[in-house]
Amino acid sequence: MPKQRLELYRREVESFLEQCLDARRMPATLYESMRYSLLAGGKRVRPVLCLVWAELLGGDRQAVLPFASGLECIHTYSLVHDDLPAMDDDDLRRGKPSNHKQFGEAMAILAGDGLLTHAFELMLHADLPAERLVRAAGLVAGAAGASGMIGGQVTDIQLTGSGATNVEDLRAMHGMKTGALLQVACTSGAVLAGAIEEDIQRAATYGGALGLAFQVADDILDVVGDEAALGKPVGSDQGADKVTYPALMGLDKSKSLGQEMVAQAQEALQGKSGPQADFLSDLAQYVMDRTE
Repeated sequence: MPKQRLELYRREVESFLEQCLDARRMPATLYESMRYSLLAGGKRVRPVLCLVWAELLGGDRQAVLPFASGLECIHTYSLVHDDLPAMDDDDLRRGKPSNHKQFGEAMAILAGDGLLTHAFELMLHADLPAERLVRAAGLVAGAAGASGMIGGQVTDIQLTGSGATNVEDLRAMHGMKTGALLQVACTSGAVLAGAIEEDIQRAATYGGALGLAFQVADDILDVVGDEAALGKPVGSDQGADKVTYPALMGLDKSKSLGQEMVAQAQEALQGKSGPQADFLSDLAQYVMDRTE
């Protein structure tokens, strides 16, 4: 079962994240704010993808762990900033008060900044060949930056309430906002393993398809999900006048699109075998079938 295997990998990442801030000198409140969000739970899908793709292609999972954990720091920073009143204005994250509700807006902004910069410190201190680290970190910087996650957030803000969005615009926006970091989790794992270019491209194809399936599933859950399981209010996207796949296509067509992406991700694994390939194939379906 992918959920059980995911939990095993998640615990490995969680153990590293528990102590990754401890050796750094910083004001106590900043430390508490960063840890509050970093250790608030979650499936740790991005670092797990990095670890499993590296292992699938012959890499050392333990050596890749600091780099992979840096991806979770980037993801967490993005959530802290997304919840701010000037952005999505969410009071809850994973069933707990959002960082800015707990520590104030200024500290939440600074905690996000701290997590983003700490991510690259973790990545570049991994015990791996320098040329692999530099290439992988460059890919992550691009995916997290203005042409990736940040650019996608800007596009989301511009599209919200505009009434001018079509499915292709939505796919392009989510390809940056959500998909870019999921995709680079896969490609960076392949790069860190020293994989050939063909396999790095396989990882990119898988990650891109998984990213879209992940977003489609999120949009569906915002309509039909259980608030207690999700840890945030259902219907928040509609309330914020956000454009979603169900709003544009309806639930049935959204589910079909998500399943199409699952098949595309699984196809990218053709020719690969072993427990890592099996896990990645099952994970693609799990992402679409999840209830939280």
